[in-house]
Amino acid sequence: MKKIACLLLLLALAGTTTLQAQDTYVPYDPEIYRLIDRYQILYGNQPIANEQRGLHPAVRPFGRKDVAALAEISARNAQTSVDQFNTEYLLNDNWNYTDQESNNSARPLFNTFYTNRTDLFHYEGRDFVVRVNPVLHVEVGHDNQSDGIRYTNTRGVQVEGVIDDRLSFYTIIAETQAKFPEYVVRRFEQENVVPHEGWWKRFKGDGFDFLNARGYLNYNLTKHVEIQLGHDRHFIGNGYRSLLLSDYAPPSFFLKLNTQVWRIHYMNLFQELTAKYRRLSQDVLFDKKYMAFHRLGVQITDNFDLGISETVIFGRRKGRFELQYLNPIIFYRSIEQAIGSEDNVTLAADFRWNIWNRVQLYGQLMLDEFLLNEVKAGNGWWANKQAGQVGAKYINAFGLDNLDLQGEVNIIRPYTYQHLDNFRNFQHFNQPLAHPIGANLYEAIGVVRYQPIPRLNLTGKAIYTKYGQDEYSATDTINWGGNVNLPYTLRPTDYGHKIAQGNTTNQLHLDLNASFQLRHNVFVDVKQILRRSDAEINSFDLNTSFTSFAFRWNIPQRLHEF
Repeated sequence: MKKIACLLLLLALAGTTTLQAQDTYVPYDPEIYRLIDRYQILYGNQPIANEQRGLHPAVRPFGRKDVAALAEISARNAQTSVDQFNTEYLLNDNWNYTDQESNNSARPLFNTFYTNRTDLFHYEGRDFVVRVNPVLHVEVGHDNQSDGIRYTNTRGVQVEGVIDDRLSFYTIIAETQAKFPEYVVRRFEQENVVPHEGWWKRFKGDGFDFLNARGYLNYNLTKHVEIQLGHDRHFIGNGYRSLLLSDYAPPSFFLKLNTQVWRIHYMNLFQELTAKYRRLSQDVLFDKKYMAFHRLGVQITDNFDLGISETVIFGRRKGRFELQYLNPIIFYRSIEQAIGSEDNVTLAADFRWNIWNRVQLYGQLMLDEFLLNEVKAGNGWWANKQAGQVGAKYINAFGLDNLDLQGEVNIIRPYTYQHLDNFRNFQHFNQPLAHPIGANLYEAIGVVRYQPIPRLNLTGKAIYTKYGQDEYSATDTINWGGNVNLPYTLRPTDYGHKIAQGNTTNQLHLDLNASFQLRHNVFVDVKQILRRSDAEINSFDLNTSFTSFAFRWNIPQRLHEF
């Protein structure tokens, strides 16, 4: 796959002559993307001058050019000091794609650093733009179930830029040493991986040391088609969770094509994934598998979007990629049948409906397996594997400026995302590609966000999850359909399955956070997490209270919400 991706990129670079300016992407930070969501709901149905393209909110991350265009619309409409501050933030953060920023620095350092307000160092020439920024996350906290201070210490650098208005690039590299709260350590013990991360090593007893590196190249093949190659995460959907593809698992190698014409957005995503992570004393090449994903999104009206997508996950002997899945405009199921494979194909739909420039309704439906007769029978057939989501966002709730509410319900049937082996299940590096808990669950999420003054954000989250854990003995594992790493052949029966079966667990996760922006992309956070988890079988004392204080610079919060 790497050879194919490189060949496509080289052909693009060699064969294209007259192109539009190309942009990098806004690094995925849920809190920053919350602002983008807010102004897309408030003003997203207004036309963008001289543009055929627009922002398609269900495919994330977003291009900086699209975000800058949205911020320009917001700048013309913002009425409160908070909205003016947020709009100025978005304009300044994407300064090289707008002429409406107010980004001049009053006191540059040594006439070289911070010559604008956003970047430690930048250079803007006729044919070349580069931005260089430090990355820092220092957090200390206390967990009632752990001994000693819990902390996170991340240091790194990110670099992005554009060459000849055609080729854009982005890279970030950061090293982290951390000691996590006990509930995160228990998740590590379950999967033998640090949540969200790849390779790791032990650090000072109960700590972890790991490196995070992401990067990509982005290039326009034509005015309406772009190609992207690199290592990164992706998120599909408008919700707090994604049931199709989320940012929970580690970054992976990918090739992406984006086609955007009129009201249509079509994305092809090809990823190389790690089938199974095994930590051994010597270096061993991990087994590979692949994912091919395509989604057709249509803006049916100015405020209603509909997306239809298909995914196939597969593995071949010696890590070979199935070349037929490279066809960007074919039904994957037909290829699967034509080659006689048992690859894992899923179908999905998602929608987003903005109402009165104040409310957004959204949802997803994913079909892993589906037989209508078995659904009608209502007898709990194991292979009726589906997942559904419905949610709503309410902007300036009850007439109170800058009070935003979000509610969401997720339902995932047992054995969804599982398959015969690790080469076809919905995981990467032992971690789920969609919902972080896996499957076999009901979930209700409520989020309250309030920004009383420009630099202060207050957020409260409540996540209630009822899910079924597997049952373990000294000699056997009963697979009740929640752990995506297990093969569905370990199921105890073919019928009688219901959601949250097995070791039924009720879990409540509360998160209260106050975040103050000292200067552009420099934040101070105070956080309180309260968790309660009750399982029917072998229930432990899992009542957690974790209090933390953090300093962040050009990096999002590290969230462990599972």
